[in-house]
Amino acid sequence: MDKVKLVDIAQARSGDKGNNVDLGLFAPDKKTYDLLTTQVTAEKVKEHFKDLVKGEVIRYELPNILALKFVCKQALDGGGSTSLRVDTLGKTYSSNLLRLEVDMNQ
Repeated sequence: MDKVKLVDIAQARSGDKGNNVDLGLFAPDKKTYDLLTTQVTAEKVKEHFKDLVKGEVIRYELPNILALKFVCKQALDGGGSTSLRVDTLGKTYSSNLLRLEVDMNQ
């Protein structure tokens, strides 16, 4: 088992605020959290959402709750009241993030 999707090892939650999306990625244990901190970088999340996130992605580490928080700027084409996208909310970003693959051997 070299590569796995995040859905197999973590949980996620997301929400929106204006044109930004907040993503929370939660590890079940310290070993998994350490893996996430090395492999799920802001750059990797930005690349994963390259067609959706037009601004920067900022990562915050929350080791006391074994979580990473990502703030994705300019991610909703203006936000719920101005976007012409079918889904103008950030709720679906967590499911999308869980499709990201990480290497379990690193």
